[in-house]
Amino acid sequence: MSLRTSRIGSLDAPVVAMGSWAIGGDGWGGSDRKEAIEALREGIANGMRLIDTAPIYGFGLSEDVVGEAIQGYRDEVLLATKCGLRWNVEVGEFNYEDGAGNKIYRCLSPESIREEVEASLKRLKVDTIDLYQTHWQTHTTPIEDTMAALMALKEEGKIREIGVSNVTPSDVLKYESKGPVASVQEMFSMIDREKEADLFPFAIEKGVGVLAYSPLAMGLLSGKLGPERVFNSDDNRSWSPRFTVANRYKVKALLDDLEPIASDNALSLAQLVLAWTVAQPTVTHILCGCRTVKQAKENAKGGFFEFSEADLKAIDEVIARHALKLPHPFLPED
Repeated sequence: MSLRTSRIGSLDAPVVAMGSWAIGGDGWGGSDRKEAIEALREGIANGMRLIDTAPIYGFGLSEDVVGEAIQGYRDEVLLATKCGLRWNVEVGEFNYEDGAGNKIYRCLSPESIREEVEASLKRLKVDTIDLYQTHWQTHTTPIEDTMAALMALKEEGKIREIGVSNVTPSDVLKYESKGPVASVQEMFSMIDREKEADLFPFAIEKGVGVLAYSPLAMGLLSGKLGPERVFNSDDNRSWSPRFTVANRYKVKALLDDLEPIASDNALSLAQLVLAWTVAQPTVTHILCGCRTVKQAKENAKGGFFEFSEADLKAIDEVIARHALKLPHPFLPED
């Protein structure tokens, strides 16, 4: 298995990274801490040395779990976390209220960023964050002021590289007016390809890394969420318009047509999807969520697998034939 890497600024990062949203438990039906730590360490052992997290994932829990998991492994891993979503203070602009009544705010003011980075460093139990990303953009602070604050943290050695998430090309240009952007992180999968039209090629042309999150579409493309699946009430997918029974039938038809290609390559459907995603020319890295040791092993095998050109063409033909257009998992339709 080739453990391929690609640059994120000065960082030589494996093309397959571990995402830790689900490890925070919030919105995913809970999470087992011991199992999550074992999964993270298994992922590291299988080459997924880049770990992506955020304070909002479980309201600090994900970062805390990651911090415990990397004890004794810090020199082997690259840590990526984020700023910009606050739940413990009313600042910036109101974003949403979760099912438990917690009000979430978007804020990227210099003062808020400094508070967040100090809290993240403490939870992660490290002195430096390798990749620090703005999570969601806001209208209350000019991007130039946000970037100036991030550059100050970089100069102080608290962070090594700066990334942005959920942005437009125009946003990236504003960030870069004050300093270098190492990466963009966006939702991308077989059924979420809008960013291929503008942001991704724009980033690649500028030498900016492209991190694709939710390559399995929150499990929808894993082959394990059939139409018969019933989600727990504390699982965001129980109310998301994307995960209706009708939509899951559509996805099942797509996956059924991909099954022969997966079988021919001794891959599961999830592994096929991951391998296809990282093979896309405008994607440099993929983020794979894993809550169990088994998932960590399977994700590494799929993410680092390389298809033949013939197989990639066959997969593209299946995707084009189905041409699925499903609603965003959370954001309202325009």
